Amino acid sequence: MNTPRIRVGIDVGGTFTDAVAVDATTLELLGQVKVPTSHHHEDGVAHGIVEALDRLLEQTGCAPADVAFLAHGTTQATNALLEGDVATVGLIGIGTGPAAVLTRRLASFAKLELTPGKRLPLAYTHVTDPQDTADVRRAVEGLKGEGAQVLVASQPFSVDRPEGEQAVLDAARPYGLPMTAAHEITSLYGLHKRTRTAVVNAAILPRMLATADLVDASITKAGVTAPLMVMRCDGGVMALDEMRRRPLLTVLSGPAAGVAGALMQERVSEGVFLETGGTSTDISVVRRGKVAVRHATILGKTSYLSALDVRTVGVGGGSMVRISGGRVTGVGPRSAHIAGLPYACFASPDQLRDAQVDTVRPMDGDPADYAVIDAAGGRFAITMTCAANALGRVPEGDFARCDPESARAAIAPLAAHLGTDVSTAATRILDAGIAQVKTVVDAMIRDYRLDKDTAILVGGGGGAASVTPHLAGTSGMEGRIARHNEVISPIGVALALVREQVERIVPGATQEQILAVRAEAERAVVAQGAAAEGVEVEVTVDPQTNTVRAVATGATELRTQDRSHRADDTERLRAAAASLKTDPAAVHVLAGTSAHTVYGTETHRRLRPTRRPIRIVDVDGVVRHHAADARVETTTVAGAPEVLARLVGESTSYGDGGVRAPALRLLLGARIADLSGVLDPQPLLALARSELRARAADEPVVAVLEVRS
Repeated sequence: MNTPRIRVGIDVGGTFTDAVAVDATTLELLGQVKVPTSHHHEDGVAHGIVEALDRLLEQTGCAPADVAFLAHGTTQATNALLEGDVATVGLIGIGTGPAAVLTRRLASFAKLELTPGKRLPLAYTHVTDPQDTADVRRAVEGLKGEGAQVLVASQPFSVDRPEGEQAVLDAARPYGLPMTAAHEITSLYGLHKRTRTAVVNAAILPRMLATADLVDASITKAGVTAPLMVMRCDGGVMALDEMRRRPLLTVLSGPAAGVAGALMQERVSEGVFLETGGTSTDISVVRRGKVAVRHATILGKTSYLSALDVRTVGVGGGSMVRISGGRVTGVGPRSAHIAGLPYACFASPDQLRDAQVDTVRPMDGDPADYAVIDAAGGRFAITMTCAANALGRVPEGDFARCDPESARAAIAPLAAHLGTDVSTAATRILDAGIAQVKTVVDAMIRDYRLDKDTAILVGGGGGAASVTPHLAGTSGMEGRIARHNEVISPIGVALALVREQVERIVPGATQEQILAVRAEAERAVVAQGAAAEGVEVEVTVDPQTNTVRAVATGATELRTQDRSHRADDTERLRAAAASLKTDPAAVHVLAGTSAHTVYGTETHRRLRPTRRPIRIVDVDGVVRHHAADARVETTTVAGAPEVLARLVGESTSYGDGGVRAPALRLLLGARIADLSGVLDPQPLLALARSELRARAADEPVVAVLEVRS
């Protein structure tokens, strides 16, 4: 029997390194292993990565040559900043006159606090003429004398004129130090923020370079020929060479791996992903099939790093219950793991014999109101997982499942203490725990304008069953636990797409300039190994900030799922009707391609115009896009320019807020080309033409337009 080609995802956590093997064709999980993260080995975390890979290949019966894709996510960059374990940065400011005044202020970055009482180690110097090689080298020697281990060059307006920064790096190259220029990190204006982002990137650069080289060498030695990819903080992966240039992109990538798993495995198009561990829950948003990102805050300051918008709540599966005055007053933030106590629900009936409720102070400085059980087998913590099991919320086969009767026995002493029954006590625990989570979920739904009637809650992580089912039940939203939720992060790493984001500030951007930014993003992902024919690029033009942003994504190989898993016409119709919240008989097929079908219905409201909501459903029966009111028209590649010009012209609105073209999406082959980020009709049509380029004239094209109010 032939062994399958596999995609390997490795998630390096603070305590454990998890690895999974996924069938590259069917995306079926074939194997999973867990090894201790090797922080203290002479090869660092690289040793644990290789150990996990070796065990995974042995478990699945695959050879190194069977690995078609290998990626890892790491918290190393995040931990380096949190622990203050960074290199001394030598910052070279460039300029004369007013520019010199601006750059000399950058020396204040030495005041950035990494941890309480520990500041960013930084030495600053200045050069007036970047072309004066002798002067630059004197500056570098001075910085080396102050302990600089990595160099950053920064000059005002280097986004437009990078020659000065580049000249400084060229002159400094003989000294052999890792180097970066501020314009290489971001192409956005703002000297202070751009340089601060570059400085933080440089501070972790030497450590990350060393790890990258070790991992690369180890993987090559193991016989794996697939290129090594690294998880980014925006939910995609990048080539190892790109990580060597911008290691800062790996900061905050831990939560991004989980939501990438929800996107690719669970095929979520609109909803909230909750990754619950033992102590906390990371909450993020998927909107229109994409993760929600924003500029991250690092060391207390905003940066130009686009990262997953993740909000963390101190409630997880191991969160302990707090009681006072005969009632449950809260849950967490202290967890059983931190308190060093076992979960009561995993104790045996004999261990729980003669149980009595007491309250303790888990750690110095904590309130003394955390509930514990003192029983024949010792002291146990009452946790969210105990309550979820007692109520039957944890499904068969789940990582956190225990015998429901054991869980009820664990809750029984607390129920007696509260003067109620076990089910009520367990419900009160979960109510108190999810209250904090619900507040954040509701805020994110408002912030991203999700339709609460169609958005779903998806739970990941080992503690998912302690939060997501109860939150879904009390909020009225649809909710489910992801398959293989305990390894959703490494699955996300294994299935993630290559991603690159290019941002430019271009006042009054022309069609040519917008297309140039788009082409740059597309070239970047292809250069990192993405198949050119599968690259998708989303372009957004923000007229208020004059920012043109292009986000390109692509797979490192074309993947085809097992045809036996495809939904039939009836299943797809039911999925659309369920999402539209109407009878299937009232839903009609409006258009389609080989990969997507557009379903629609009509809603009639008294004294108000008829609305035509639509749903785009893929071949797996997953709703990929929904619109409350849309216009749908089918044409061909040859006829599309004329048809789109007419449709956009008819659907563009004009008012005090300016010109607002409709939100346009094109269904082309297996793709949904999202052009909704462009408000100006002419650049919108130019982008549409670029999507049609190099396609057969008779290929069908479906246009979906939403008029902006």
